[in-house]
Amino acid sequence: MLYKKFCNTDKEISILGFGCMRLPILNQDTSQINEVEAITMIRHGINQGINYIDTAYPYHGGMSEPFVGRALQDGYREKVSLATKLPSWLIQTRDDMDNYLNEQLERLQTDHIDFYLVHALDRTRWSHLKQLGIGQFLDSAITDGRIKYAGFSFHDNVDVFKEIVDSWHWTFCQIQYNYVDETFQAGRQGLDYAVNHGLGVIIMEPLRGGRLAEGIPTDVQAVWDQADVKRSPAEWALRFLWDDPSIGIVLSGMSNMEQVKENLCIASQGQALSLTEKEKALIQTVKSLYTEKIKVNCTACEYCMPCPAGVDIPTCFASFNNAYMFNNITAAKMGYGFMGSTEKASNCVNCGKCEEICPQKIPIRKILKEVVDILEQ
Repeated sequence: MLYKKFCNTDKEISILGFGCMRLPILNQDTSQINEVEAITMIRHGINQGINYIDTAYPYHGGMSEPFVGRALQDGYREKVSLATKLPSWLIQTRDDMDNYLNEQLERLQTDHIDFYLVHALDRTRWSHLKQLGIGQFLDSAITDGRIKYAGFSFHDNVDVFKEIVDSWHWTFCQIQYNYVDETFQAGRQGLDYAVNHGLGVIIMEPLRGGRLAEGIPTDVQAVWDQADVKRSPAEWALRFLWDDPSIGIVLSGMSNMEQVKENLCIASQGQALSLTEKEKALIQTVKSLYTEKIKVNCTACEYCMPCPAGVDIPTCFASFNNAYMFNNITAAKMGYGFMGSTEKASNCVNCGKCEEICPQKIPIRKILKEVVDILEQ
């Protein structure tokens, strides 16, 4: 395993982190974690050098944190840095922040969280939490030892990302980033901004929920086959990230022991600046093949938002594009299913206000109907 000193902390962290959002389950029920298998996986990963374990309050229907608490018994808690997240959408008062953190400490059977994130920040949540005193809460939790370092995970555009970075003395942030998503949400611009402001950067969705590793289109596989050194699609995606010296930790949500072993093997070769120029060019060619499959030329500028009917138009279009980019409607439906019921395309009332201000002149109403046909049937 390779390690990096994580930004301005005293921690040497493995470049591969174990994400506990996609653990093996029983009876096709995400709240029923297959604990025997999952504990074996996590402890094997720790025994092989992984020392960053990431969970969150809502993962696996709320069962991930209690499970991780049990998995880290028998001396394993002392071997790792533990990360979890404040459920920002549930916070209504300043007291809620302390109450949830204290509950999480109990669920995780620990007296402190090493890396505590404010979960899934966007413009609305950040504004709300800032008014309630989130900075004061984080300062007090650090002072009393319940958390060691504070950060945030992010889902909005780069301007909001910069605003959040500038609003408090964060230690780190967590963003979605991979070779397809270099301009998505915070993207490359946000990554550089965070690093230039002294924040450590943790990467989530390095394989885009597995879409960059499985079910690879034939034209994409043909490009990978041109490489002098043969690698799996998962290895190409992970090596793209680890090649960048500004990236600290790459999280992977591993679902079986085969994935754990494969990722451990890949991580052992994940030195920064180790890819050749030819290999980097192959990755960009694959990126182009994926982006050419995009059905809607939506840049997520959000000029169309807020929708009077509550439809989250950019996210609807992102899920729609995913179905075609990765030739996997089932996976796209799964991601689309995480949206709130009022945010889905079927709530469109055909008012047309979005089309009046869309800078890309997208026929939004027409495409929302296609989204319903593909992802809601």
